[in-house]
Amino acid sequence: MIATSQIPARRAIVALAVALVLAACATVPPPLSSPGAPLPPTGPGTEPAAPAKPQAPPTKNPNPPANVNLQGFPLQYRQGYADGCASIGGVEHKDPVRFKNDGQYRTGWQDGNFLCKKK
Repeated sequence: MIATSQIPARRAIVALAVALVLAACATVPPPLSSPGAPLPPTGPGTEPAAPAKPQAPPTKNPNPPANVNLQGFPLQYRQGYADGCASIGGVEHKDPVRFKNDGQYRTGWQDGNFLCKKK
C-alpha cells in the first residue's frame, strides 16, 4: 500500500512529466535574422525597409504549345517552357533576371527550348 505522504509527490512528478511532454510538442517560430547578423537600427529617424516589389511576369502567354501537356507543373515552369519554345524561331524570348534567379523558370525555359528544337 502507498503511504499517504507519497501521493502528493507522485502527483507532482506526473504533472511535471506531462508538462515536459507538452512543452516538447510546442513549436518555436523561426528567428527574424540569421545568427551573427547585425540587428537593424532602431530609434527615431530609422524607418523599416520597404518590402521588395514582386516581379511582374514578362511572359504574355504562360501556356506552352497546344500539343504539350504541362498540367501540374508550377506557373513559373510553364512560363519558362513557353518562352524557351518560342525562342527557337530566331528571336530569343527570355527574361534574363528571372532566368538567373528563378530555378523553375530557368528549367522550364531550357526544357522548352530543347524539346521544341527536336520537333
